[in-house]
Amino acid sequence: MARKIIKRFVPDPDWVKEQQSLKFLGGLLHDPNLWHLNRHSVATATFIGFFVAFVPLPTQMIIAALLAMFLRANLPISVALVWITNPFTMAPIFYAAYKVGIAVTGTEASQFAFELSWEWLLNGLENNWQPFLLGCVICGLSVGLLASGLVRLAWRQHTISRWKERRSQRKAKR
Repeated sequence: MARKIIKRFVPDPDWVKEQQSLKFLGGLLHDPNLWHLNRHSVATATFIGFFVAFVPLPTQMIIAALLAMFLRANLPISVALVWITNPFTMAPIFYAAYKVGIAVTGTEASQFAFELSWEWLLNGLENNWQPFLLGCVICGLSVGLLASGLVRLAWRQHTISRWKERRSQRKAKR
């Protein structure tokens, strides 16, 4: 699968464990599942990454890393996937989540003119935080579950095709 490509970009686990700034985590980084690329670890990391990408907090990478350690998922993949909501994609993704929240709660979307200031942000969230957060949770769960399911499906299809390939090679040798 894409295992070889992913391994090229993933840092060496021993190097990460030796970093002084991460010593406070102790033995948490020594769990091999945080670094292995298997179906369960990658699918769980995919769910974590996509779910946390919809969390409207500036600490998404930290949240994803902690969840990956707690759920024993692939750490680099879960942290990398939160970058789906980067400065360029954050506004449309969170606006779509807000619209989902509006649709679910049945409230009306409030009209507002965008202004890049803390005052506008706080006043805008004061009236719209409930549908916004509900939309973020719904979108995070939906996209996370869908992506995780697709990873599991693709991994299984790849495994089956490899089995068939090996079986045909064994038959050809006979």
